[in-house]
Amino acid sequence: MWKYIGKRIVYLIPVVIGVTFMVFLIMNMAPGDPVKSILGEQASPEAIEELREELGLNDNILIQYKNYFLGLIKGDMGISYKSKVGVAEEIGARLPTTAKLSVIAIAIAISLSIPLGIIAAVKQNTWIDSLTMFVALLGVSVPVFWLGLMLLLFFSLKLGWFPVSGAANWKSFILPGIALGFLSMASIARVTRSSMLEVIRQDYIRTARSKGVPYNTIIRKHALKNALIPTITVAGLQIGTLLGGSVLTETVFGLPGIGRLMIQSIQGRDLPMVLGCIIVFTVAFSIVNLIVDIIYAFVDPRIKSQYT
Repeated sequence: MWKYIGKRIVYLIPVVIGVTFMVFLIMNMAPGDPVKSILGEQASPEAIEELREELGLNDNILIQYKNYFLGLIKGDMGISYKSKVGVAEEIGARLPTTAKLSVIAIAIAISLSIPLGIIAAVKQNTWIDSLTMFVALLGVSVPVFWLGLMLLLFFSLKLGWFPVSGAANWKSFILPGIALGFLSMASIARVTRSSMLEVIRQDYIRTARSKGVPYNTIIRKHALKNALIPTITVAGLQIGTLLGGSVLTETVFGLPGIGRLMIQSIQGRDLPMVLGCIIVFTVAFSIVNLIVDIIYAFVDPRIKSQYT
């Protein structure tokens, strides 16, 4: 098991290299000059050239990337072009906000989706099944930013139950957590239903029922465990969706998280800050995938035997 975990951590290195290099290329091909966005359009050519030389922007892109990656290996993520503070320091200050939002969103998604998927499978072709799948289809179809705006309009502006923006207390994370978790909830519920339907049609389920085992016991102890593998896979992938969705959600709800920071940095051509945010998202997604693979071993003994 530990050997496998070590291999996955080593595989993370080329992923980070590839992602950061692609961001480097995209940001350098994008229109606009980061130096002018820092100094302003009225800056003199001398001041612009001096700052470009200071930031190393006159070097070849490969040299720029080499210098950045050598600093990254030493734990230096660079200095923000805009705020002049360390990238790691700024991201560290905003990381708890994004972490709280992601945890609340995935907790809402999993706690609702798995029971809904099980109920829909057990009550197949009934109005309960139809209603559940309608909600799931709605969740997949509705954009997260539109749902966030509707929640703000009704629960914050009209009813006044939740704050409109900011992260002052736990109430500030309820509406963005619902908006962000609703999309993942719908996808996980649909996969759970499909997986449960496949499992409950197996011969061993029919055998257990013929022996008089209570149906609730069969679902809870036999069917659910075998149906969880696809659900765990989709739940792990949805973490990536949550990280991407946090960019829009934090912007809509005014949360000072990494997603909103990345949007502001892209608009200001703040390359070190954009790269820092991308690296955090990449590492987080890779760690989640590793955790999902480890969970497989505890759910399915056949997978655990491969590790041992």
